[in-house]
Amino acid sequence: MTENNHSNSSLSINDENSDSPCIGICSTLFDDVCQGCGRTAAEVYNWVFMTAEEKQAVWARITSEGTAMRFVRKSQPAKD
Repeated sequence: MTENNHSNSSLSINDENSDSPCIGICSTLFDDVCQGCGRTAAEVYNWVFMTAEEKQAVWARITSEGTAMRFVRKSQPAKD
């Protein structure tokens, strides 16, 4: 089995070891791509049926894009 940062079974929101990139801000009812996690609507709906390799490919794409709230919120400096 290939090791990666997303293979744990943790379901915590915003946990780097979470299986799912979901942060609980889903916009797929209105958008083709979720603004919260960066997955397409099809990826969100089919996540539980995806293989580990398919999930890793999605993680790699959304991480490299880095545009979803999951990534943008982390990169903003803390307010004093």
